[in-house]
Amino acid sequence: MTAQHAPCLSVVMPCYNEGGTITAIAERVLRSPLTLELIIVDDGSTDDTLALARSIGDSRVRVLAQGRNQGKGAALRRGFTEATGPYVIVQDADLEYDPADYGVLVEPLLKGLADVVYGSRFATGRPHRVLYFWHAVGNRALTMVSNMFTDLNLSDMETCYKVFRREVLQSFQIEEDRFGFEPEITAKVAAGRWRVYEVGISYAGRTYEEGKKIGWSDGVWAVVCIVRYSRATSRMADWIRRNGRTAVQRRPDAVRVRAAERVSAEPWDSPALDGAARRSVSG
Repeated sequence: MTAQHAPCLSVVMPCYNEGGTITAIAERVLRSPLTLELIIVDDGSTDDTLALARSIGDSRVRVLAQGRNQGKGAALRRGFTEATGPYVIVQDADLEYDPADYGVLVEPLLKGLADVVYGSRFATGRPHRVLYFWHAVGNRALTMVSNMFTDLNLSDMETCYKVFRREVLQSFQIEEDRFGFEPEITAKVAAGRWRVYEVGISYAGRTYEEGKKIGWSDGVWAVVCIVRYSRATSRMADWIRRNGRTAVQRRPDAVRVRAAERVSAEPWDSPALDGAARRSVSG
């Protein structure tokens, strides 16, 4: 069904210093019969990434230049606003994620079952490169914490492959500029009660020597974002705002009551009563 479907995917590809892979990954994306357009957002690369992206000779490709490095979230925020297809997918500019998986990713969307689809590197029997143990532990831990706050049961919250109906992305604003995008958008999808599916994908992870960029500090910030954008935190903030205003509005009356209590307990000419208390009661 999906292999013969008309092009329907707006592929948004953030990239930073990916000169070694940008041409190859773009070719793979454009080879997919599901690709309607490829939006490459160069995030201030200092190598030849931008020049190589602009040299791709395909009318489906649009290249946007950020000018300076702002982060993956900022690049995606810009790319999402440019998307015109009914479905939007995030594609990294390295070779870790294979566009050959587009078919299985869009199937729940094309069948009308889902509004958002996550491609899981863990819930799959597909081939995947064996790499860092502690990265896998960290990814699973972050996913578990995210699930606790969103009440979803994802197996891979940090995956690059996320596909959205375009209306979903138009329903909220992305605020995070860096890798905090992943937990933020997961929290906002959950808060919007959009239908979420998860499918297994292949994964060819790369080493830091090969250009991997995410680090332990991004994991710490992911926890901050999980809490910051959760529905529970939003409800608590709303409660504090409402009750804070109420407390401020009630304060003058409370002061007046306390002053009256002091007056009733002390003779009117008592030195314990200052002028402010007398004015509060008499006013």
